[in-house]
Amino acid sequence: MRRRTPPPPAPLPQRHGVDPVRVRLPLGGAWATVREHLVERLTGAGPGTVESMFADGLVVGADGRPVAPDAPYRAGMFVWFHRELPAEVPVPFPVEVVYRDEHIVVADKPHFLATTPRGTHVAQTALARLRSELGIPTLTAAHRLDRLTAGLVLFTVRPEERGAYQTLFRDRRVRKEYEAIAPYDPSLALPRTVRSRIVKERGVPAAREVEGEPNAETRVELIEHRAGLGRYRLTPATGQTHQLRVHLTALGVPILGDPLYPEVTDPVPAGDFRRPLQLLARHLEFTDPVTGTRHKLVSGRRLGSWTSYADWADGMTDVPGDG
Repeated sequence: MRRRTPPPPAPLPQRHGVDPVRVRLPLGGAWATVREHLVERLTGAGPGTVESMFADGLVVGADGRPVAPDAPYRAGMFVWFHRELPAEVPVPFPVEVVYRDEHIVVADKPHFLATTPRGTHVAQTALARLRSELGIPTLTAAHRLDRLTAGLVLFTVRPEERGAYQTLFRDRRVRKEYEAIAPYDPSLALPRTVRSRIVKERGVPAAREVEGEPNAETRVELIEHRAGLGRYRLTPATGQTHQLRVHLTALGVPILGDPLYPEVTDPVPAGDFRRPLQLLARHLEFTDPVTGTRHKLVSGRRLGSWTSYADWADGMTDVPGDG
């Protein structure tokens, strides 16, 4: 089998921690010029946007030189450009670094901040912020947390080592422990291990449980309870989308602040950072595949509804400090 030739390095620097867009011109098609292809390809960019990019020299080839508006189409050619960043409301909470060495960065992500650029969340992501703040343009995420979930995320520094760290998660050699605040049900027998089959359909906000071979497993323990609320320790053995939220909902104790479970609610306006989902990736434990170091890392965040339910209900967010 022929090994695929890697693309040339990007000739453009990152902007606000975000990589430039890379396009490889495909085989086939009747485009006479590179510009014609991009006009057809980038239909969502708006009328005249691509033409302006070429006129301003913002589309470049592998040598970093601007591609001329009349440059002939050549299949297999790479071009790069920066898309206009979407208007984003800044997430007003810092990303804390809990561990850093020459190979990895482990960050304590706040609620409401996406892990990596996707959709309308681009510069306001943990990855983009850390690249800019730490001056590490090669930083990449080894795994992800939902935008609404706070806690520990592992990033890699060197691209050639990323696969080794991703394999840790794929092979379930990382112990992840979460904390959640949800209603307390005295009739719910805990601890217990929940197993079910979860499916997440593209374009559908919420995942759901279906009949069939289980593909999701979570250990659920009650740490303590008071005033009708429980503080739960969740240890997932698998990593299905929304797994912890689905499993607690199935037990009849949905996580506080969840906009999807047990029912999908209307989206909150951009910039509404009240009542964050009370789910926190508290512990991350693994043996570094490159250095052999054993890491046992702990989030410094506390879930606001447990610290003060009244403040959380009134719109305060999670707070720093050991919980």
